[in-house]
This record gives sequence, C-alpha cells and structure tokens, in this order.
Amino acid sequence: MYRSTEEIFGFFIALAFTADAVTATITDFDLNYNFPSATDVNSTAVIGQCPTADLCFRPVNSILYLVLMLGTLWLGMTLLHFKNSPYLSARKREILADYSLPISVVTFAFLGSFIFRDIKSEPFYYNKETAFELSVPDVSNLPVVAHLAAMGLGLCLSCLFFVDQNVSGAFVNAPQNKLRKGSAYHWDLVVVALINTVLSIFNLPWLHAALPHSPLHVRALADTEQHVTSIGTVHDEIVRVRETRLSGILSHLLIGASLFFVDILQYIPVSVLQGLFLYLGLSSFIGNQMFERMLLIFTEESSYSPTHYVRNVPQRTVHMFTLVQFIQLIVVSVFGFVNLYYLKMIFPVILLLLLPIRHKILPKFIEKKYLDIMDQ
Repeated sequence: MYRSTEEIFGFFIALAFTADAVTATITDFDLNYNFPSATDVNSTAVIGQCPTADLCFRPVNSILYLVLMLGTLWLGMTLLHFKNSPYLSARKREILADYSLPISVVTFAFLGSFIFRDIKSEPFYYNKETAFELSVPDVSNLPVVAHLAAMGLGLCLSCLFFVDQNVSGAFVNAPQNKLRKGSAYHWDLVVVALINTVLSIFNLPWLHAALPHSPLHVRALADTEQHVTSIGTVHDEIVRVRETRLSGILSHLLIGASLFFVDILQYIPVSVLQGLFLYLGLSSFIGNQMFERMLLIFTEESSYSPTHYVRNVPQRTVHMFTLVQFIQLIVVSVFGFVNLYYLKMIFPVILLLLLPIRHKILPKFIEKKYLDIMDQ
C-alpha cells in the first residue's frame, strides 16, 4: 500500500472524529440555544426531540457544552506539547504529555459534574435494565436472501478491515518511528480475522487496529528529541520506542474493567467526550504529509520546510499531487459522510479503488521518479 493512500485514509479518519464532535455540538445548540418560540416549546413534535425536560430549551446548557468540549481539547493539546516547554523537569513534562488526554477528560468531567452541577449536562447514557448476556443469536429462521446479503456486507466490511488494519500498521511501522522489531502485516490480519470470527458468533463488537489510537500509542512509548532545521523551524524526532506488549494488554484490561464502573461514567458529560473526539481528530493531522503539503499552498516559498520532497520535486508537481489527493479525499468523504446507507455500503470498495488510481492513473500525469519521492 502506498503512503499517499495511507495519508488519504488517515486524513479521512481525522475528519470523521472532528465531524462527529461538530455535529453533536450543532445538535445540542438546536435543542438548547436555537429552540423554537415560547408558544412552540410545549408542542409534541419539539418535546419528542428532547431526552428529558431539563436538557432542552436552556441556552446556558449549550454554553457549558461548548466550554467543556473546547476546554478538554485545549488542555489536552496544551499538555501534549508541554514537553517542548522549559517548565518542570524533562521527566515530569514527558509524563504530562503522555497522559494529556486522561488528565483533560478527568479535569473537565469534574468541572462539568461538580463545579457546574446546577447546570444539567447530558450524561453518558446506558440502559441499566439491560444486563450483559453472552449468547449465540438464532439465525436459522433467516431466509436464504438474508444470508446472501450478509455475505455481501461481510465482504465489504472485510475490505474495510483490510484497509484500516494495514494503514494503521503502516503508520506504526513508519521508518521515522525507528522500530527494531519487524512488521507482521499478514499475521496481524490472521489474528484479527480469528478474533472477529469468535466475536461475530456471540454478537459482540469487532476489533482491529485503529487510527489515530495506534500511532498515538507508539508516540506515547517514544523518546523524542528536538532538531532545528536550516530555516530555523523546530521539529521532534523519535530517538527510540519502548517496544512492549504490556502497555497494550494493560490498556485493554482497563477498557474491559470499565464495564464494572459504568455508574462512574455517568459523571463524564457527553461534551467532554466530544472534546476527546476533537483531540483525536486534530492530533491526527500532526505528521500527516498530505496535510503538511496542503499548508504549503498557503505558505511563502522561502518558508518551506526542507523536506525530501521540497528539495527534490518541482513545486508545481508537489501541488498537483496534493490536488489529486484532495480530490480523492472529497470522493471518499462523500461516500463516508453522506447519510445514505447504500452509499456507505460500498465505502470500503471506494477505498480499495484508491490503489489502482495511484498505481495506474497517477503515473500518466506525474513522473514516476517524483511519485516515488513523495510516496517515500
């Protein structure tokens, strides 16, 4: 899989996290801030859109929603880059940067649930009456057509898992991460397939490597140093990564243990979770070469960073390659974001079509030597 294809998919995932947070914010403002006139508030149609009476038609709820969401994002991003500051010791700055997300979530969950407890914020919802039950669903009564349709959908999902798993693996095993242990793309896919087969039997959610969690995990295990370029810009460079399985095992054990503390999760407002999604989305743009090349379009040429493609590829060719990527991103976003189920069903197929476009069509417009440089 080419780097350019990975960048398009990574960009799409970042947009998806950001779009979810923005959409949720607009919905909250529609219920609380842009509510109907006083004569229409008690109408059946309007009340039907509201979970409870104290969560709608209150502008202060929307203001607090925005404060908690943006506050979670701000504190998370500030602590993430705190290791570049001169304050505290290097070890303490590293700890704050590694745990920036949980610190920001806990801080603003406390503010929303206790400091501003008089303002009703929408909590994390779950049905207390529905107990967890491990059972095999009965599919014997389904018609043959349903089985065939499920096979078609399963094929599309398999394509999506293939792309997501390989793109995540490629980001993790990128040369700049300087991992010593070799990659195992085929073995990873086999393990994911076997695990998801068991999960499907018991009607449980599937799992696979995901963006941006996997690259962020590697980043948290890495030791970095700052380097100054010839034009005076500063960038982080990974020195080494602590390659261990313990962090992954422990994190997933804690995720499983959270099922026993669902009542505590009620103290985390939904706005804080949306701030978490914004953090994941915006932090995914860091290190995305496509995003960096898009910024070059609006940057003065003398201020370009001396990257390998800036030094070796004509500026016009770089911008043309970025434009082609942007057009592909728009097509992928249309099939991924449009609320039409038949378009979303073929979304994985659209992702796979990016490969022949890069392999067969792009070389007709851009010289192969330049493509190889930008796809390094």
